[in-house]
Amino acid sequence: MKKREVIASVKDEKLVKKRRNEMIKGAISLIKQKGFHQTTTREIAKASGFSIGTLYEYIRKKEDVLYLVCDRIYDEVRERTEQDIGAHHGTIEGLWRAIAHYFRVVDELDDEVLVMYQEVKALSKESLPYVLNKELEMTAIFERILRTCVESGALALSESEVRLFAHNIIVLGQMWAFRRWALRKMYTLDEYIEWQTEFLLKGIMEKQRV
Repeated sequence: MKKREVIASVKDEKLVKKRRNEMIKGAISLIKQKGFHQTTTREIAKASGFSIGTLYEYIRKKEDVLYLVCDRIYDEVRERTEQDIGAHHGTIEGLWRAIAHYFRVVDELDDEVLVMYQEVKALSKESLPYVLNKELEMTAIFERILRTCVESGALALSESEVRLFAHNIIVLGQMWAFRRWALRKMYTLDEYIEWQTEFLLKGIMEKQRV
């Protein structure tokens, strides 16, 4: 699905990226507190450290900010989850590494993840399908990793099981952000990663021994 271009009047790509990152950071805390509809572009500009006029040099409407937040999260997850698997391609260790990378990205971007899922409904009909498709693309990363494990003989899963397992991984990562008010009082991130991954793999391994 084609990405919607967020138009900027500034032509310096490095500056656009820098300003938009500042904008995302400023907007996240506001949207988390007030909600997307109650947050104004003037408030976003102030929280970002520049004027309302400067803000509109990098976006055209308020929805662009939420769209950029969603897009950034998926790009970060994809890039960092797919790295460092290399030599462990098609192995349980490679799967474990990918899950750990994903959970750590969610931890680093927990406010963004929380805001995205609370406010994604505020996106227009033009933007929403793209964002939802990005969610499926993120799930597909783990589908591909799981399939390579099946092909190498490390796992024995049907195609339906691969798809469901991939969705389970995505949801468990997101839960670290959604339920942080409770989970972080009981577990460290390392404990959460280790135990959730063990629970996931234990079920598969037990199934294979049956």
